[in-house]
Amino acid sequence: MSQQVLADRIGRSKSWVDKVERGVRTLDRLPMIETVAAALGVASGVLVGRKVQRAPVTDATTAVERVREALACYDIPDATGREWPSSVAELDHQIGYARTAYRHAHHVQVLRMLPGLLAATRHAARPEAATDGVRPAADLLVRVYRLTAQVLVKLGEAHLAWLAADRAMTTAASDPRRTALAAVPLVQALRALNRGRLATAAATTAVHALDPAPLSPPDDLALAGMLLTEAALAAATYADAATVDDLLDRAAHLAAVHAEHHHDDGFGLIVVDLAHALTTARLGDNHRAIDLHQRATSSDAWQRLPAEHRAAHLIDIARVHLDAGNHHTAGRTLLLADHIAPAEVRLRPVAHATLTAVLRAGPTPADVTRLATIIGLART
Repeated sequence: MSQQVLADRIGRSKSWVDKVERGVRTLDRLPMIETVAAALGVASGVLVGRKVQRAPVTDATTAVERVREALACYDIPDATGREWPSSVAELDHQIGYARTAYRHAHHVQVLRMLPGLLAATRHAARPEAATDGVRPAADLLVRVYRLTAQVLVKLGEAHLAWLAADRAMTTAASDPRRTALAAVPLVQALRALNRGRLATAAATTAVHALDPAPLSPPDDLALAGMLLTEAALAAATYADAATVDDLLDRAAHLAAVHAEHHHDDGFGLIVVDLAHALTTARLGDNHRAIDLHQRATSSDAWQRLPAEHRAAHLIDIARVHLDAGNHHTAGRTLLLADHIAPAEVRLRPVAHATLTAVLRAGPTPADVTRLATIIGLART
């Protein structure tokens, strides 16, 4: 088959075919690979040296829609005929399992669990279930709404995440600790919606209500520290360097106090250091941001962070490398993130956008191209 015949069959120019054959242009878009394979009468895997599989986008999309339906469902308690968990303790265990899955970046698994958890916790937290005016499941409902919002933010569903976070804030009912728990995903959703000032205000207000002090419970110190870190990331979006510095200094102080308790709750100086790198990049100094990132990730504390946190940070740093003009390092950084937590790279729109930008920036190593092919991204 001549180059011209193949070009005609796939709707491309002879020059394009010639460049692919000579390796000047990479065949890295899955639909085009399938088109060329069909024209040649071979399986797609023959062209890439492995079995080609599309990312489980359909599974994630279906799961998100079920979560959307769950958030829009207002069943009358006890009228649904469904079997509820036998106790708040059982619910607490199920929510803890879902949280662990999230920390390991098993996002589709978490999404599949959420509709049932939302229904069960709303049932348990209904007013008539209260004892002496106390709603024992209210904390659990805040936690489920929080988890729902955090997963949705990652998958590019910021408006739906905002809804879930707002439900968490309403459920918190002005309780300082519940409000702080709910404020974390609220700030993340607002930041995803480019509402940086609102995000900063929400975080700092929640910290003020929590009123952390050196003798506060470790969980409260961690919550306040996470909120201050989130507030700093939000302040960087509108280039308020002074506020960023102040918030990170306060977060670092709480992290130092919190370190004495050695609690494994995902907060510590390493979290503040990583945020420092990202805010530095957002404020315009990419090279210093990369130095801060390299220093932070060379510590043992980096390895102890949840897989979700490490992969998410690497995706953000890949964008920094790209902005610094180093698309090869950006591609390698995405590969490392994919090795740590594949769902972070293969399901998140922000990762797809960064990988697409890497492909557009110039020739890429075969393993980066292969990752893009598996996901189904295109170079245009």
